[in-house]
Amino acid sequence: MFDAIINPIAALLGKILDILFIGLNTIGLGNIAIAIVLFTLLIKVLMLPLTMKQSKMMKLNSIINPEVKAIQDKYKDKRNDQNAMLKMQEEVKAVYAKYGTSQMGGCAQLLIQMPILFALYRVFQQIPMYVGQLKDLFLNILTGASGGIMGVDNYATLMSDNFSSVYVKDWTNIDQVVTAMNSFTVEQWSKLQELFPQFADVIVSNHEKITDMNTFLSINVSQVPTFALNAAILIPILAGLTQYISSKVSQGKQEVDSDNPAAASMKMMMVFMPLMSVFIGFSVPAGLGLYWIATAVFQTIIQVIVNRYYDRIGVDEIVKRNVEKRNKKRAKKGLPPEKIAKNATVSTKKIDSIEKNKQKIASLQEKKEANDKKVKEILESTNYYKTSKPGSLAEKAGMVSKYNEKNKK
Repeated sequence: MFDAIINPIAALLGKILDILFIGLNTIGLGNIAIAIVLFTLLIKVLMLPLTMKQSKMMKLNSIINPEVKAIQDKYKDKRNDQNAMLKMQEEVKAVYAKYGTSQMGGCAQLLIQMPILFALYRVFQQIPMYVGQLKDLFLNILTGASGGIMGVDNYATLMSDNFSSVYVKDWTNIDQVVTAMNSFTVEQWSKLQELFPQFADVIVSNHEKITDMNTFLSINVSQVPTFALNAAILIPILAGLTQYISSKVSQGKQEVDSDNPAAASMKMMMVFMPLMSVFIGFSVPAGLGLYWIATAVFQTIIQVIVNRYYDRIGVDEIVKRNVEKRNKKRAKKGLPPEKIAKNATVSTKKIDSIEKNKQKIASLQEKKEANDKKVKEILESTNYYKTSKPGSLAEKAGMVSKYNEKNKK
C-alpha cells in the first residue's frame, strides 16, 4: 500500500529532476548538486499554496488558542461530566467557526505533504535511478562493451566477497548495484579496477565523469560526510542550523504556552530535530543533506515573505476571507450562510438547557428531601406521645410524663 502511493510520486519527481539536469547539462552546468538546489526551489514554489494555508492557520491559531484555552479552563473540573464535555466541544467548535475555520484546518496540508516528502527522500537516496545521463555512465561499466563487468562469469561472487560492507541484496539487480556504486569511495573504485582489469579503462573514464557530475565546491554529494576536516563536514552542520532557523521563523510571533504540555513538546522538538539532522547527516549521502539545507533556506525566505503578507492584511481580513470562502462552499450545497456558527450556538443552547434542567431537578430533589425530613420530625414528635389508648387517663398521664422527660433540663 505504501509503495503503491509513494512510487508514482517518486517517479514523477524523479522525472522533473531528470529534466532539470538535462537542461543544466545543455548549458554546460550538468551538476547533480546544482540540480538538487533548483529542484528543491521548484518543489517549494509548487507547494507554496500549502505553505500559505499552514501560515494562515498558524496566524489564526495565535488568537484562537487563548480563547480555546479559556474554554478548557472553564471545564477543567468537569472532566467526568459528559454533558459538560459536550458543551465544551460545542463552544470550541463555535470559536473556530467564528474565525471561518475548523479544528482540522491544518491537518489536510500535512496529509498532502507527507507522501511528497517520503517520495522526495526516495529520489535523493537513489538519484542515479532517476537521472538518466548519470545512470548511463554506470551502465557503461556494468553492461557496456563486451557485456561489461556483469558479463564476467564470477561477477556476483567477486562483488559480494570484496564489497561485503556495501548493502546490496542482489548483485545481479542493476538498480541495486547502480545505487550502491554511486556511493563508492575512491578505495572501492580502485578495488573494482583490480577485480576487473580488462575493464579498467572503462571504469576509470566513466568514474571520472560520475565524479564530475556529483562534485560541487569540492564536495562529492554522492559520498557520506565524515568527521574529517574538509568541506563535506559542513553539510550536516548547516543542515541542522538552517533547519533550526527555519523552525523559529515558521513559528513567527506565536506565543508558546508554557503550561501546555503539547506546546512544551513542540518547543523541545524545535531543538531536537535539528540536532537529529546533524546526526543523521553523517550517515547519509551529502546530496540528501544538501537537499535539507536548500529546503530550510528556501522555506525560511518564503516564510518571511508569507508572514509579512499576512501581517500586512491583518487577522480581520483573513477571517473575512475565510468566512466568504466557507459561505461560497455552503451556497454550492444549497445551504444558507453562517449556518455553521448558528448550529454551534443552537447546540450550545441545547446543552445549556439540559444543564439548567438538571440543576432545577437537583434543587427540587433537595427541597423534597427537606420537606420529607420535616414531615418525619412532626410525625415522630406526635407519635412520641401516642403510647396509650386515645382519651384514656393513662394516655394523658403518659403525655405529661413524657413531656416532662423530653423537656427535662
